[in-house]
Order: sequence, then structure tokens, then C-alpha cells
Amino acid sequence: MSQNIQAAARSSAVHMAVAFVAMGSWAAFANLAHPMPRPLIAGLVQGVLSALITLFLKRMLEALSARLPGRAGWWLPPLAAAAVSVSLLSSIHWLAGTPEILRTIIVPLSVTTLYAVLYTIALRKAAPAAR
Repeated sequence: MSQNIQAAARSSAVHMAVAFVAMGSWAAFANLAHPMPRPLIAGLVQGVLSALITLFLKRMLEALSARLPGRAGWWLPPLAAAAVSVSLLSSIHWLAGTPEILRTIIVPLSVTTLYAVLYTIALRKAAPAAR
């Protein structure tokens, strides 16, 4: 049974599903003061965006961290992740007509940025030659 749990913990599909449910639920909650279907649309949009960001974020951080020498390899990957995330989240929610854009994206953006910083630190520490 523990092998099944470990396999699920490494599964991109599981990570994407968790991101979809968690951040989609947050977005629906953040827009709950508005009439339906606005909260549901915001939740679906955020859920899809979070799932896709989850899929590509790890790969982007690994690629940038491996290619950037010195200090740039420490700060540029998380900065790029935050910039891409805020651009995608704000523009797509704007296009979708999400009423509470800032409230909707603040939690997913914070989680993405924190993950990007921590994962980049882990990557850089694991590769001493990249320092």
C-alpha cells in the first residue's frame, strides 16, 4: 500500500488534480460575493491554470537553474516563475471576466512563488558546481 501512496505522490496527474481542486476552490470562494455563475467560472479558470502551471513550473525551474551560472541561477528562476504566473493569471482572469482578480490570484501566486524559491534553493544546493 505504501508503494501506491509513494507512486501517487510522484504522479504529475495527482499534483495537477490537487492544484485544480485546491486553487479552483479558492477562486470560487474569493468570488462568492458575486452572482452565479461568476464564482464557478473563476474556479474553473483558476483550477485549469493551476493544473497547467503545476505541470510546467517544475520543469521550467529545473531548466533555468541548470543553465544559469552564479547568482543568476539563484534568483532568476523564481523571479521568472512569479512573472509568468502573475502575467498568465491576471490576463486570463481578466479575459474570463473574473470579478475579484486580485483576491483570486493572490493565494495561487503566493504558493507558486514560495514553491519556486524553495525548489530553486534545493536544486542549487544539490548542484554545488552551479554556485
